[in-house]
Amino acid sequence: MDIIESILTRRSIRKYTQEKIKDEDLKTILECAMAAPSAGNAQTWHFIIIDDKEIFKQICEFHPYAKMTLSASHAILVCGDINLEKYKGRIPLDCSSATMNILHSAHGLGIGSVWVGIYPEEIRMNGMRNVLDLPENIIPISLVSLGYPDENRGCEERYKEERIHYNKF
Repeated sequence: MDIIESILTRRSIRKYTQEKIKDEDLKTILECAMAAPSAGNAQTWHFIIIDDKEIFKQICEFHPYAKMTLSASHAILVCGDINLEKYKGRIPLDCSSATMNILHSAHGLGIGSVWVGIYPEEIRMNGMRNVLDLPENIIPISLVSLGYPDENRGCEERYKEERIHYNKF
């Protein structure tokens, strides 16, 4: 699958089969995540791979939109490290870029995914800090649920000419 096809056909997948994702596919996904652009090339990210169903249950206690993790093979928590930050306030941008690479690389491998927002919701951020023992310098940004799709969301046209402006709004 080429990158254009990936961008135009990727959809959030919330239902998964019981098949486990291979370690080499997880490594490929993380290599792609780490190839993302970052402010000043600071690469502020850290990634926590989660496959423990008990942790997924704990996450669901404080995050109302994380229920799909209960059937996921894995999830990846994308975090930013303030000790690595070159430009203050850019961690959410760096980690969002890495998150998009996770979503598209997973799709390219035939793995379904959904971006579960963590940042800037304090209850979600604190929940992740507590469940995963995150140090103070680590900011949880996004959680990506991963698994082989057990649903087909199809494609939809999202291009809207009226949202395009040239030179001025």
